[in-house]
Amino acid sequence: MSEQDRPVSDEQETAYWWSLVHHRVEQGPGSPDSERLGPYKTYAEAETALDRTRKRSEAWDEQDREWNGG
Repeated sequence: MSEQDRPVSDEQETAYWWSLVHHRVEQGPGSPDSERLGPYKTYAEAETALDRTRKRSEAWDEQDREWNGG
């Protein structure tokens, strides 16, 4: 069953996502899951998803440097 053929749950209908393709918040079914971040409960959470993801990645990179001795 392809992603497009799956039934949409109530949670997906009301959730917000950040589209990595369109660079905007989407609500409910939209871009394929591989092309978006989420789900988020609010528009504001989805709107800042890319920034939060970038900050987490930077923190993990720093942890990796520390783990590897410098």
